[in-house]
Amino acid sequence: METKSRTLEITILSAEDLRIDNKPVKKNAFVVVSIDAFNNKGTKIDREGGSYPTWNDKLVMEIPMQTRFITLQVRRRRGSSGGEKTVGFARIPVTDFIGGYWPETCLQYLSYRLWDPKGLKNGIINVCLRLKETFHDCSSQAAAASAGSIGLGIPIDGRRDFAVVAGIPIWNAYPSNAFFR
Repeated sequence: METKSRTLEITILSAEDLRIDNKPVKKNAFVVVSIDAFNNKGTKIDREGGSYPTWNDKLVMEIPMQTRFITLQVRRRRGSSGGEKTVGFARIPVTDFIGGYWPETCLQYLSYRLWDPKGLKNGIINVCLRLKETFHDCSSQAAAASAGSIGLGIPIDGRRDFAVVAGIPIWNAYPSNAFFR
């Protein structure tokens, strides 16, 4: 059986040029990170930053293996009424930080365009992402192989060390039948 989720560490750093109805946001901005409908976490409210809030909040969340996107919603809390209004949102493809050129546990600083509920551009959000190291559950066959009950490798020249060998393909400029003429 394989691991069904990974641990994601996401730091919400800041946002830039936030607006509501083309007017700068004055205060009380915060971010809600959603993995799915049941897995949400939020940052603290920035009461001072206005259109350029900073949070530097680190959120640790479990991300299921089948997740394709993470949603970031920048919201503003209204004064005494306590209501909330969406300022903008961004959908982060999981492929931006998993399965790329860098190791998954490497810290990655990314910026995303925010879109308001009408579908118009509305600022930028800056985040820092990385996957924490996970320990995978292993199947009974893999456990048996590591215990040595299943033989791996082929003995060569009577040696029984079963060392790992890396094969490197070599490109050849000659036609394949050139050796048989």
